[in-house]
Amino acid sequence: MSQALRIGVAGLGTVGGGVLALLSKHRDLVSQRAGRALDVVAVSARDRAKDRGLDLTRTAWHDDPVALARDPAVEVVVELMGGSDGPAKALVEAALAAGKPVVTANKALIAHHGAALARLAEQHATTFAYEAAVAGGIPIIKMLREGLAANGFSRVYGILNGTCNYILTTMRETGREFADVLADAQKLGYAEADPAFDVDGVDAAHKLAILAALAFGSEVAFDKVMVEGIRQISALDIAYAAELGLRIKLIGLAQLVDGALEQRVSPVLVPLQAPIATVEGVFNAVVAEGDFVGTVMAEGRGAGAGPTASAVVADLIDIARGRALPPFAVPAGQLRRLPAQPVEARRGAYYLRLTVVDRPGVIADIAATLRDEDISMESMLQRGRDPEAVVPVVITTHDTTEGALRRALKRIEVLQAVVEPPCALRIESF
Repeated sequence: MSQALRIGVAGLGTVGGGVLALLSKHRDLVSQRAGRALDVVAVSARDRAKDRGLDLTRTAWHDDPVALARDPAVEVVVELMGGSDGPAKALVEAALAAGKPVVTANKALIAHHGAALARLAEQHATTFAYEAAVAGGIPIIKMLREGLAANGFSRVYGILNGTCNYILTTMRETGREFADVLADAQKLGYAEADPAFDVDGVDAAHKLAILAALAFGSEVAFDKVMVEGIRQISALDIAYAAELGLRIKLIGLAQLVDGALEQRVSPVLVPLQAPIATVEGVFNAVVAEGDFVGTVMAEGRGAGAGPTASAVVADLIDIARGRALPPFAVPAGQLRRLPAQPVEARRGAYYLRLTVVDRPGVIADIAATLRDEDISMESMLQRGRDPEAVVPVVITTHDTTEGALRRALKRIEVLQAVVEPPCALRIESF
């Protein structure tokens, strides 16, 4: 067997600890599959005194992660610190500039600097690998870049954040409201103390931008992703969705439309018969639509020490075997800068929930406003019977443009009988 691959790990949190635990537990198995042993010879973390339950007595320690990258004993750098800039970016750039392969789980870093880092790796003839950055233990990067490499993709979409999926699943199963379920998710460790990164859709948007670049051979364009979170979803919306044969999911979707790249993360309604509608709890799923393979869906755990460590070590095994591909499937110089498709051009059906005073003429006024924008109603649900009571009215539309819908909603929300801002959600026919 060849000489061991000497690895430096920066970041000893949940994932970093998981990587060291996996390499220890499956040392022989990993060595067989890699063709050589994988040895962690150096680490870097903020607190040297912290008890992590790891035996680091024979491992070099670097307080400065950049020093770890420059350590001559380190052949491969694993970046697990997180953050789009600062020490993580400095470490990765230093390692690549030194010609050392880098493995990272840092989705924010790739979403903001992916193309530049791909170019840097190419300039120094080394590897930049990031399987763990998207969907945790689901090998979606390999699937798109290798298993489905012969296909042209029409779109890629999925459930890319387990926290949001857990919250929406629990709201549906219990009938409880968002804030209540979020508090429980925080107690269980599924959501951070500051949950904004997850529930406002930013985490999913980072992952979507990476998947879009890989699927469509384009530069990562996180700044062009339209992002909406799930804070506005109520238990009422979830109940009405079920009555309509639909289910609400936070979906990241990227597709080419007339040569422009559409990227959006938002809560949408999907048919109950769609495979992605059955993905529940903390699970993630990614769907790719290829011109020869058709529709392929991969599902699994998208976060946590075990699944993410599994993906990190898979990249290390590839490096140990000498397997290397361009980070985004094509050489960095060939990545395209695609124009962004405006969300206002999106064409499809919509779900509208309006809170109105239940009196004669209200529905007629709403219908007239929709008619003026050439929006046709497909169905309507109204439960009110008491004149002057405030009631919800739910409308689904036939296909229309988002621009037309937004214009109609601006007029509807100022009607005297409409007492709350309308809730509008896209319906996707997956």
